[in-house]
Amino acid sequence: MSTPANNTPILVQKYGGTSVATADHIRRVAKRVVVEKRKGKAVVVVVSAMGKTTDELISLSRELSGQPARREMDMLLHAGEIISASLLAIALEEEGESAVSLTGSQAGMITDDTHMQARIEEVEGEKILGHLTSGRVVVITGFQGVSRQNEITTLGRGGSDTSAVAFAVGIGARQCEILTDVDGVYTADPRIVENPRKLPWCSYDEMLEMASLGARVLHSRSIEIARKFGVELIVSSSSEEMPGTLVCSSEKGRKEFGEMEEVLIRGVAHNADVAKVALLGVPDQPGIAGSVFETLGTHSVNILLIVQAESHEGHNDISFLVSSEMLGQVREDLEALADKIGASKLLVDEGVGTVSVVGEGVQRESGIAGRMFSALAREEINIDLISTSNLMISCVVAEDSLAQAVQAVHREFLE
Repeated sequence: MSTPANNTPILVQKYGGTSVATADHIRRVAKRVVVEKRKGKAVVVVVSAMGKTTDELISLSRELSGQPARREMDMLLHAGEIISASLLAIALEEEGESAVSLTGSQAGMITDDTHMQARIEEVEGEKILGHLTSGRVVVITGFQGVSRQNEITTLGRGGSDTSAVAFAVGIGARQCEILTDVDGVYTADPRIVENPRKLPWCSYDEMLEMASLGARVLHSRSIEIARKFGVELIVSSSSEEMPGTLVCSSEKGRKEFGEMEEVLIRGVAHNADVAKVALLGVPDQPGIAGSVFETLGTHSVNILLIVQAESHEGHNDISFLVSSEMLGQVREDLEALADKIGASKLLVDEGVGTVSVVGEGVQRESGIAGRMFSALAREEINIDLISTSNLMISCVVAEDSLAQAVQAVHREFLE
């Protein structure tokens, strides 16, 4: 693999949709990129679609069809990032820097053939490195790639984060900056908690749990790739120069920031975009649970939580959470499946949310669960379902109590 001349350090930056929402925003991004380029770095920039472009394109498609073909949605949605990338390249040229915009496929992002939720198979970085060696800033469309059958694919919502980290891996960069409208990772959503703390650092595992549980700062797939290949992530503001949050290994974080032991609780995450599905009175027989989740798997639905109640008189209750966005795609199949497996009832509740504590202390320290449940009880918030892992405790509560639940749990552990 070729490299930029004289072992020039490579900087990969990703700018979100709000950062490139207008021509003025794009000019500001261009000026910031130029500063880094003139420090002697080889710069790769990955961009999202401008502002709410993706939402607007989705709305347009739904004016024409209740269920547009997934392939055509990929063809439609990948256009948003192309506009951002080409406009930023134009702005960089106006600033006196040579720049080139590339689509995901031109930049070597090879995916499987799953439309709207493609998985990355490989990043062929030679073309990017060739442009860097020639002294150009390379601006790449996030969120998209191409299958080996030459079909345009997209990575799903939030996929620009994933693209940026994958390109960093593909060209040998050691860090990837995620520049957005927040200046780092906080202990809770600042829109809900009045005075959350900005984290100087967070481990890959903790950040992955927080992202999976609803924290929207980073896409979970981007963290998985970063952890696997040892790419450090820096989450910081796209509009202000200030320290952000470093996402790295626990060992590096404790060494660099002087922490001898793990922090007890790193943050509180929440997710309102979920629905609870309950299959009641399911026959207690081998293969039943497999049938349920294989049905969901055919729609590429991620299950967020699963609880199976103890068998009574040869029957079980199976409850699980799915994203609200995916519910419409699976509801019909679930109704058919409930009849097929002999469930007595199918219940769907869209009025729920999850509140979760995340931290390496969850496994190490006793009493974390009791403190969380007591904090919710003091606010008279009922817990519907509970899920735990080595790094988190998550509770399903009524959606209209979710903000109150986040505030109560944050007070208990982090204030």
